[in-house]
Amino acid sequence: MAQTASTAAVAQAPRHIAIIMDGNGRWARMRSRPRTFGHSEGVEALRRTVEAAGELGVRYLTVFGFSTENWRRPVEEVNALFDLLRLYVARDLDRLVKEGVRVHVIGAREGLQPDLLRIIDDAETRTGHNDKQHLIIAFNYGGQDEIARAARRIAEDAAAGKLAPSEVTVERFGSYLDTADVPPPDLLIRTSGELRLSNFMLWQAAYTELVFVDVLWPDFDKAALQSAIDTYHRRERRFGGADTEQP
Repeated sequence: MAQTASTAAVAQAPRHIAIIMDGNGRWARMRSRPRTFGHSEGVEALRRTVEAAGELGVRYLTVFGFSTENWRRPVEEVNALFDLLRLYVARDLDRLVKEGVRVHVIGAREGLQPDLLRIIDDAETRTGHNDKQHLIIAFNYGGQDEIARAARRIAEDAAAGKLAPSEVTVERFGSYLDTADVPPPDLLIRTSGELRLSNFMLWQAAYTELVFVDVLWPDFDKAALQSAIDTYHRRERRFGGADTEQP
């Protein structure tokens, strides 16, 4: 039976939470400021959320930082989004190392500027020994692109005789994804009131609980995260099985 609100308060946090950080532009527009200002404030929300997730016992946190479709935005905004990754790592990497957070960056590396690639490599290397919490940043990432890249690697291995077609199971396919070493998300949160996945973790979210909130990302905080977790705990996860409610 689904948990009641009273038990939700003391229930263990989901092991893996994924977040589509949406609403930076609208947040800025409501304040008559440029979209880049909203993205900058979004970095502060990310810092709060990573800290809050750790305090609440969330072991894996995945955030959607830059999608493969974001390349369609104006060059100035794309560059600003790149700058935000630079800014976040510059400000927080030492703290993440100290606090036991391991950083993973998933997505395609093609097209990223050389200094960004160095920043990504440095963040992953310096935090590679950590295991208290995992921060997965989806950057230059798209779910369809990830699946296509995995399928291409499987085809290459099959052509090379390393893999028989009969060996391509759901589990084997998952091992070719960017998230091969990460459990699927239990809860996916999208801010700003939009009701779609926007090409995010399409394979991994097969049985993920989806929670859509009206809060714009720069206003997201620990209370909003806890509220989403409480909603998650009021759900009954059946993974395709029958409802356990008694008639």
